[in-house]
Amino acid sequence: MDANMLMYLMMVVGALFIVIVIAFLIVNKKSKSSEARKIRELREGTKEKSFSAEVLYQKLYIIYLRIPFLKRYLLKIRRRLAILNVDDEYLTRKQASKILTNTILIVIPLAIIIIIITHSNALLMSMLLIFELFMVDTFIDGMVDKLDNKLLRQQIDFFSEIRHAYHEFNMVEEAIYQVAQNDDEPEMSRQAEKIYEVLISNDPEGELEKYYDIAPNSYLKEFAGISYLTKEFGDRKIDNSSLYLKNLNNITQEMQLEILKRDKLDYTFQSLSVIAILPLLAIEPIKNWSISQFSFTEDFYNGRNGMIVQILLLLVTFVCYILTRKLKDNGSTAMNTKNTENPWQEKLYKNPVFKKIIDLFIPKQGTKEYISLKKKMKEAASKDKIQWIYINRILLCITVFIVSIFLFGQLHQITINNVFTDPTVDHNIMGQMYEKDRKTAMELTESDNQYIRYYRGNTKVTQEEIEDIMKKGKINKDYIESRDGEIEIAAERVLEKLQIVNTEQMQWFEILLGMVFGIIAYNAPIWMLIFQAKMRQLEMEDEVMQFNTIILMLMKIERVNVEIILEWLERYANIFKEPISKCVNNYESGPWEALEQLKEDVTFPEFIRIVESLQAAVEKIPIADAFDELDTERDYYQAKRKESNERLIARKGRIGKVIGFAPMVLLFVGYLIVPLVFIGLSSMTESFKSMTSMQ
Repeated sequence: MDANMLMYLMMVVGALFIVIVIAFLIVNKKSKSSEARKIRELREGTKEKSFSAEVLYQKLYIIYLRIPFLKRYLLKIRRRLAILNVDDEYLTRKQASKILTNTILIVIPLAIIIIIITHSNALLMSMLLIFELFMVDTFIDGMVDKLDNKLLRQQIDFFSEIRHAYHEFNMVEEAIYQVAQNDDEPEMSRQAEKIYEVLISNDPEGELEKYYDIAPNSYLKEFAGISYLTKEFGDRKIDNSSLYLKNLNNITQEMQLEILKRDKLDYTFQSLSVIAILPLLAIEPIKNWSISQFSFTEDFYNGRNGMIVQILLLLVTFVCYILTRKLKDNGSTAMNTKNTENPWQEKLYKNPVFKKIIDLFIPKQGTKEYISLKKKMKEAASKDKIQWIYINRILLCITVFIVSIFLFGQLHQITINNVFTDPTVDHNIMGQMYEKDRKTAMELTESDNQYIRYYRGNTKVTQEEIEDIMKKGKINKDYIESRDGEIEIAAERVLEKLQIVNTEQMQWFEILLGMVFGIIAYNAPIWMLIFQAKMRQLEMEDEVMQFNTIILMLMKIERVNVEIILEWLERYANIFKEPISKCVNNYESGPWEALEQLKEDVTFPEFIRIVESLQAAVEKIPIADAFDELDTERDYYQAKRKESNERLIARKGRIGKVIGFAPMVLLFVGYLIVPLVFIGLSSMTESFKSMTSMQ
């Protein structure tokens, strides 16, 4: 990259960063005013203010919508926030704009650091800047997760206030309405108002189903469902306590466990994503240090092998970064971040030409490959269509093949450039080369380059021909007065360089390697589905524990039967959703047979035990008796749930550390230690051979 162009680019980026920082500081200062001050300002009249943080974020939202690149991220943030804010368009726009602005404030300085560190390596700088785009998702997810966790904590306070209000009014809807008027927790108040509107509507059951689709978490679904059942069927006294309040206590305990789980996951993974990325920023500093201390490593770091290790490090870092994010996923609102209605894959598939090409790759329905893929998608809880997956596979394959061929070409070009630009020395040098020695070495390199350019493309030239032309001084006069031994050494060196220049061309096996890499990329989306399915299996026990809590809440409510319990389990299921949905659909054909089929569809023993209890409740005993151990051994199940979460977090932590530290290990072992040891030993061996031959 040209030095002037780099300077202008850094000046533009720096100026933009300063403007954004100033705007952010002004917004921060203005937004710290208290609620009382805002009320006083509203009472002062409608006088237009010179500055308003609220207005600024709304204007930024409109600006971001007009920028294609930023629009994608803005709409992605908006989809997540819309779930939390329940139809509050103004707040959704403000929060989306604020999160994107904060993300830009993080990304721009990082881009400046990358440009400064890697400006001498245009290829590495380009790759790092592209990789930085993937990091934007991490920043956005972290900021939105904070809002989601904030809502979860507000729910605990909300349920505590509901208990007091329910004692006062003894009516579910009135208690919810009273607590919803609390402005101290606006996020939860909006959810409460929505639930209140559902309960007092003309069709509460239908409105409740609609709310299930937009509820930000399963605990609010449970609260809304229990409130509806209590309003419809009435409350009961169990052991001189309200069943409704007992159920609220059960939901609260579930939320407390979930908050602890998320906090521990955040603590475990808070630095792993950064650790996985840091090696990329250390590539150039390590390279520069090693070359400055051990000059014999310059050929490695500036040559083909060094570039291969750099590319490998980039690939490993990218894969580890993606896997670390998948491991950390706490299952909050992340599942709703994708535009599942009309993504770019769907738009591409609607094109008749592309549709015909893509359909050639998609397996026919009913084939073994089609059934296997559908099973993997179900196990991974993928929301994508098969067409979208194959579009991703095909584009990945083509992109990786093209990039591989381009990189092979770059590796050849790097080797050729090194021949023309590396200082020519006949011995290994420890430490930094003196300026005088470097100047002499570069003069020798330039002399060799004249002969290489003259004979370039001639693969039949011999050493004798080069010696002859050196003696005659046809190309330059450097060897006219040299001895025959010196000319022979110089001709041998030039011929060796010439052979490298003439042979550094695209080879057939490199095209074959590009195809192999393309095939690997083609299978990558399928491997990611398998990885997601493996991670979901770790969550099976946690989901079954949640099923136990749901059954515990429902089993003592009058008029609740096995079918209602199955519908509730289907609503909150994630891993077991598919087999439970199948059971619900087949239930009317025969309850026992449908439950028996459910037992065959799942293999997890804890869940099979629940299904067997449901079978007993269908024909033999009441639901409360079938699940009496859930009530009598509640403390045991709570302790088991905590222990299960700790084991899950510990297992994820172990896997995460292996994945997160893999790039760091590769950086120090593969990019620093191994080259130093291997090249150092080789150099020492050559030096000893030279000394021996001189004796």
